[in-house]
Amino acid sequence: MKIGIIGAGQVGTACAYATVMRGFAREIVLVDRSRDKARGVVADMRYGALLSPETALCEGGYADLKGADVVMVTVGVNEKTGGATDRKDPKGRLRLLDKNADIFREVIPRVARGSGRQALILTVTDPPDPLNDLARRLAPHNPVLSTGTYLDSLRFRVHLARHLGVSPKSVEAQVLGEHGTSQVFIWSGARVAGVPIASALRQRRIKQAGFRAKIEKEVRYANVAIIEGIGASQYGIGMVSARIAEMVAKDERLVIPIGAYNKDYGVTLSLPSVVGKGGALRILEPQLSSDERKALRNSAATLRAAVRRMGRP
Repeated sequence: MKIGIIGAGQVGTACAYATVMRGFAREIVLVDRSRDKARGVVADMRYGALLSPETALCEGGYADLKGADVVMVTVGVNEKTGGATDRKDPKGRLRLLDKNADIFREVIPRVARGSGRQALILTVTDPPDPLNDLARRLAPHNPVLSTGTYLDSLRFRVHLARHLGVSPKSVEAQVLGEHGTSQVFIWSGARVAGVPIASALRQRRIKQAGFRAKIEKEVRYANVAIIEGIGASQYGIGMVSARIAEMVAKDERLVIPIGAYNKDYGVTLSLPSVVGKGGALRILEPQLSSDERKALRNSAATLRAAVRRMGRP
């Protein structure tokens, strides 16, 4: 299995590292506008890669992506550099859209030409959902996915588990819609080992309203808290991107919340989807409360407005 990664910055490097550690790829090609930078990252990882299942790492150009199963696109202005770290700013990651759309217009056609039609393009760069719609138009013959709200959903599980004193692996919870400020927390479907979250809270004598607000704030602005600590949110998204690439390359058909174009909403947004070879093979419509359904429609409207703002490819 061959994986391409565009960008040797903090997120691209985290994606490469996580892919090496998962051990599913037999070849990883790292492409960056600075060949020396990509070469340095590859040289550093190559030594430690001997401790993982055999993986060939190399720096390269777009032509070296030929035969890739998945190409992760991580290039662009990040949240800190782009000024998207204000918790009070309703735009959130969408503030990065204009600059990163220009970068995608340059990069995505080169990815498509170099990799060929079989490669799935995974949009990691923020904001991933509208950029995924742009990638869809720039590379019409390639399957495309956005990392979407998969990481947000993992964060939701972790924060719920921490407050309830259980393992996150026992928690089932999803965030849908935009990977951004309009994301939708699906409280109606949240469970702890099959126990509805409302019941779990009652048993712990935790008041639901205040608890929900606290958790949503922690999850929605987790990236800002990380950036305030280490300057960039990179490791979690690196691990998530590597795991998505593995699902696709192995045709695992796992169901996760991930960003894929939805014709009913007219935009890329996250819903529970069967992920395998070729991307999101099928979308499973979740049971939502009326408030959650309304919030999801609002999230889709936010994303459609962002796509319109980008204009033509």
